[in-house]
Amino acid sequence: MSSPRPSTAVYVISVAATLVGSHPQTLRAYERLGLVSPLRRQGGSRLYSEADIVLLRRITQLSAEGVSLPGIIKIFALEREIRRLEGEIERLRSRP
Repeated sequence: MSSPRPSTAVYVISVAATLVGSHPQTLRAYERLGLVSPLRRQGGSRLYSEADIVLLRRITQLSAEGVSLPGIIKIFALEREIRRLEGEIERLRSRP
C-alpha cells in the first residue's frame, strides 16, 4: 500500500496535534493567524496533510527556540519572498 501524497489531507486535528506535540487549540490559533490552512470538510472539521504536519513541526520548533508568533509569521513571509525572487531570477536567466 502506498503512502498518501504530502498534500493529501488525512489527519484530524486531534491526531495532528499529537503528531506535533501540541494541543488542538494551539493548531486552531495557528490557523487563525494564517500560519496553516487545513482542508475543511463539509461539516467544518479540519483535515491536515503531511505537508501541514511538517509546517506545524517547524512552527513548534521555532516557537521552542524562542521565536514569537509574529516573528514566525515574518520569517515565513520572508521565505515566500525569497522563493518568489529565486523564481524570478531563474526566469530571467532562462531568457534568450
